[in-house]
Amino acid sequence: MNIFIAKLSYDTNSNDLERVFEQFGEVSSSKVIMDYDTGRSKGYGFVEMDNDDAALEAIHELNETELDGRTIVVKKARPRNSRPTNDYSRSSYNRW
Repeated sequence: MNIFIAKLSYDTNSNDLERVFEQFGEVSSSKVIMDYDTGRSKGYGFVEMDNDDAALEAIHELNETELDGRTIVVKKARPRNSRPTNDYSRSSYNRW
């Protein structure tokens, strides 16, 4: 299961996420999303866990808890194709 973590401290890194989530089971991958231009964290990340039961427990136990001085939001990640789009991402934008 892919887990989305938001409201991360800019100091939190991928290894920090892995350490927190591995308390609940094996972590396949962890990644804090970085801004390409500044090299600074964007404040969110993802953790992948193969065991869905362990992932659900981690979500339940870690959501609205404190990590590195920030209250984080933890939830099941939505698939890419179910994310809402904005007007600028549609092909009609390039008609002009």
